[in-house]
Parts: sequence; C-alpha cells; structure tokens
Amino acid sequence: MTTIPLVRYHDLLDLSDAGYELAVTAGPDDLHRLAEWAGVDAVSRLEARIRVFPRSRSEFLLETEFEADILQTCVVTLAPLESHIVRSFTRTLRLVPDVQRHADRGGLVPPAAAEDDAPDAIETLRYDLAAPLREEFALAIDPYPRAPGAEFESPGDDARPENPFTVLEKLKKHG
Repeated sequence: MTTIPLVRYHDLLDLSDAGYELAVTAGPDDLHRLAEWAGVDAVSRLEARIRVFPRSRSEFLLETEFEADILQTCVVTLAPLESHIVRSFTRTLRLVPDVQRHADRGGLVPPAAAEDDAPDAIETLRYDLAAPLREEFALAIDPYPRAPGAEFESPGDDARPENPFTVLEKLKKHG
C-alpha cells in the first residue's frame, strides 16, 4: 500500500487576514511516492504555490498553482513519454463539523456537493493544504498517453477471430 505523498497540514485557525502561503517542492521520496500513488512511471519534478485566505471563521479560499514533469508509457508504441503539466485552480473550503454534516444530509451527499463550484466540506480546521493539489495533479494526467504522431493501426479483417458458431457448424458437418 502506498502512503499518501505531499502531506502538508496547516491550522486554518491560525490564518491572519493576509492569509498563508506555502511553497511546495517535492523531494525525491515524495516524487517516488507520488509516481506510485498516481500510477505513472516517474515524477521528476513537482513544484507548487498554495495560498489560503480566510473569508469567515468557517470558510476559506484556497488558490494553487503547480508544475510537474512526469514520465509515462505511450499506449501505442510503449516508448517512454515525458509530459509537462501546468495548472492553477481555486477552491472554497467550508468547515462543516461531522455532527452537522451528517444531520444536514441525512447520511447522504447533498446535491450541492455534486456541483463544480460548491465549497469543499472540511471537518476540521487542521487541513491538508496539499490534498487538492494531489487531486488536481491526478486529474491532469493523461490516462492514455500517446507519443506525437503515434497512431494505432487496426489489425484489419484478417486478424478478426472466426465466429465461434461458424466453427461449431464446421465441426458438426465434418464430425
């Protein structure tokens, strides 16, 4: 089991009005664990800048920018393929204590949670600022990477297996 990479907890209760900024440069251990966690061959670099600002005592704005370099295998040629990822995103975090969260939704996910711009519900003010970074990093990875110009060629009709019922019919006639 892979341990979660890039964990960066911060107490949101300690935020000043100016907010908090965190620079993240993943070291060799985190890069290795991140590659395992994300299911890629290697992550050679991940750098991020995370800023969080209070909007109220229970709501926070998280802004993140990151760049990463990854190594994957081309699904057509099986050759190594390097990719450069550049992303930025913003999230709203809203403190929703566990008891209130379960009472509000009756044990089910509220419809607002399915909306893209709905706030992320957090249960505690001790929050892993890198959690959204990991999520967005994983979403930015191409699940079927192809080298430039690599084309999948169909084997054609000759390689198509014979219909099993036709094979049975032939066996019946010759048997």
